Amino acid sequence: MADTTAATQRAEITRIECGDRMSMAVVANGTVYLAGQVGAPGAPVADQTRAVLAEVDRLLAAAGTDKTRILYAQIWLADMADFAEMNGVWDAWVAKGHAPARATGEAKLATPDYKVEIIVTAAL
Repeated sequence: MADTTAATQRAEITRIECGDRMSMAVVANGTVYLAGQVGAPGAPVADQTRAVLAEVDRLLAAAGTDKTRILYAQIWLADMADFAEMNGVWDAWVAKGHAPARATGEAKLATPDYKVEIIVTAAL
């Protein structure tokens, strides 16, 4: 008789700040997935980046982890000309010795007033 225990087990999923369209964070199998975070529309890229990273800190804490456990970050900039300004804020925020894998690209964001969006995956 085959062991079907593994096939019938399901991972527990916890949704943080779950809305009709999306959750701000989802926790499953020891991993935390954050929705894309944006700052105040129209603010300078450095201010938006600081706001986004503060929200990342808050959501990771709500999930029971922190920025030292980030595995991967995906950063979207409305204009790659803002790369250095965003990196100045990012570099000051990342915990020394805990830099995650990261990708940065240029994309049209939900509104032209958003200059940066950051998506994070972290371990518990």
